Amino acid sequence: MEAAYEVLVTKDFLVFSAAHFITFAGDQCERLHGHNYRVEVAATGPLDENAYVVDFLALRDAARELTDRLDHRMLLPTQSERIRVSESGGQVTARFEDRTWSFPAEECVLLPVSNTTAELLARWLGERVLQALAAKGHPRPATLTVRVEENFGQRAACTLTPEER
Repeated sequence: MEAAYEVLVTKDFLVFSAAHFITFAGDQCERLHGHNYRVEVAATGPLDENAYVVDFLALRDAARELTDRLDHRMLLPTQSERIRVSESGGQVTARFEDRTWSFPAEECVLLPVSNTTAELLARWLGERVLQALAAKGHPRPATLTVRVEENFGQRAACTLTPEER
């Protein structure tokens, strides 16, 4: 009989409160607003010599470090075709058409994404969890899925299949 294995980490502390706005429909831009995000991370794959897919603690710690980094910050995309983000003199400025926002740099996280949607946040988080696991010598899972909930009953997920080296 074949078996498939998955580990899932979802903790009360894998949360972050952050502000953002997104563009959509080509020429629309939301108003600045915030969410109390929840994150869960799942890994699938074969068992290692310890009978783990991935050590729960390693997965938890990698996810927690990232959610802590995003907590109480303004999330801004650096690869948007519509939102222009620049930093100067300790301030970050974001521009969309005739609208301009300015924030203290230490209160922002500049993300290498085209939009700060839950989907792209899930991918960004997943890529960094995989990097953190690899940096600490943990085996690569077959897949890593990150779910980001913006508010109750509304979430997005991204499943990554790590490339073999």
